[in-house]
Amino acid sequence: MKIIVTGSLGNISKPLTEELLSKGHEVTVISSNAERTSDIETLGAKAAIGTMENVDFLTETFRGADVVYAMEAINHGVFFNHEIDFIQANIQIAKNYKEAIEKSGVKNIIHLSSIGAHMEKGNGILAFHYEVEKILNELPEDVSIKFMRPVGFYYNMYAFIPTIQSQNAIIQNYGGDEKEPWVSPLDIASVIAEEIEKPFNGREIRYIASEEISPNEIAKTLGEAIGKPDLKWLEIPDEDLLNNLTNAGMNPKTAKGFVEMNAARKGGILYDDYFKNRPVLGRIKVKDFAKDFAKAYQNS
Repeated sequence: MKIIVTGSLGNISKPLTEELLSKGHEVTVISSNAERTSDIETLGAKAAIGTMENVDFLTETFRGADVVYAMEAINHGVFFNHEIDFIQANIQIAKNYKEAIEKSGVKNIIHLSSIGAHMEKGNGILAFHYEVEKILNELPEDVSIKFMRPVGFYYNMYAFIPTIQSQNAIIQNYGGDEKEPWVSPLDIASVIAEEIEKPFNGREIRYIASEEISPNEIAKTLGEAIGKPDLKWLEIPDEDLLNNLTNAGMNPKTAKGFVEMNAARKGGILYDDYFKNRPVLGRIKVKDFAKDFAKAYQNS
């Protein structure tokens, strides 16, 4: 099949591209960075250099494809840009995707959505996923869409490193012994590759998770990996976390969204629909990720 992969050679898109190529598919990888061309071609894929803001570029790249894997790939550096509204920027990309899909005539879409996309409000920064799914669902009925809803990514835990170094603790506005789902990008890539080869039938949703584990268990696992077996996960009030994030320079609106998202984890509100549609867990566990975490910690 001819498959378009967005997200350049990111944490999901690179292993996805490699798996699709190994199965004999023709893959085109979209990247905004021309310097990635060589790396993409070395894998055996075709590079399409352009941006998600350019509808004409997207339309021409999508044209003739059997499947498009679409994700909103905004660099996390914008979290600290006070001029960019992160949620609205992602919503605009979704509108661009919708227009390009209609104009190109592609009929099979796999979209990287997220846990929390079932919630119209109360999900903080994840609110854009609800809006994006709504926009894509406006496409004609003959366009089949598989919405992939991964849970929290393991690599988001790298953000714990500064407070571990400075205060010898993981500090968030949620915590405790209640298990919640986390996921490896490698497991996400495997699921997407699997779904690409399965029939497309209208609109479908699939959650993706690797392990269900509590904050306290995460602290123990990461602590052991970095030589701090007594590492603790400390829960602080929402207001304190908001102050910490804004003092670090994060866009105030984005910081508020992060705090609200984390608050929705407490009591499982964020995971209501996930547990109603619980997936088979992937192969990569936090103990596996902890090896990479330890390397990042030692090199930071």
